[in-house]
Amino acid sequence: PKTVPPPSPAAPAATPETLPASPSPPSPSTTMATQLGPNAPPPGLLRRTFPSFPWHSLPNYLTYARCLSIPLFLLLSYLPPTFPNRAPVLGAIFALASITDWFDGFLARRWDIASPFGAFLDPVADKLMVSTALIVLSGRYGGAVAIPSAIIMAREVGVSALREWMAQRGKRDSVKVGMQGKVKAALTMVSISLMLLVPEGVGLESLSWSKYLGVLGVGGDRGGVVEGS
Repeated sequence: PKTVPPPSPAAPAATPETLPASPSPPSPSTTMATQLGPNAPPPGLLRRTFPSFPWHSLPNYLTYARCLSIPLFLLLSYLPPTFPNRAPVLGAIFALASITDWFDGFLARRWDIASPFGAFLDPVADKLMVSTALIVLSGRYGGAVAIPSAIIMAREVGVSALREWMAQRGKRDSVKVGMQGKVKAALTMVSISLMLLVPEGVGLESLSWSKYLGVLGVGGDRGGVVEGS
């Protein structure tokens, strides 16, 4: 007769001791740290204190804030009409926006999180901010500021067009921003901030050399022409 093999013994039931341990979810600090670049330094005091903050997006947030400051700056340039502290407020807004222009690039390089979108939006926000301030100052001081402003903006448009053309030819790196461009941008920001701090009612007629400007000199809020003598 055919023999039937005995049944195999049943496998022992799994106990909590024999179950494989499930991997623990990463901590927020570990998650945020991995979203920075491979060359980012170890977390400092702020990053350790607020580990859940999206630090990898902070440079873009600063650029967004600079873009949002442009309509605020333009609005406060004319409204309300009797704003007593207009000059220091406008100067402070422009100065803070200028600082973010440097700070967002510094963080992107330090944390190794430079992105193509940030590289595109940062110079756009910079040019919009400077152009808006120059237009406001041109309306305040007339041709003495309008003519240099037109030259500055024409230069910016020309450089942007040149970079776009070189990018289409695959030679964008040949027109990268150098140290001369950074110094020029810093001097422009400082100069515009100082001009915005000049109180209302103080026009070019308060300067001894303004009499040589002739029809280019406009005297503050009076809107009158400073006659040369």
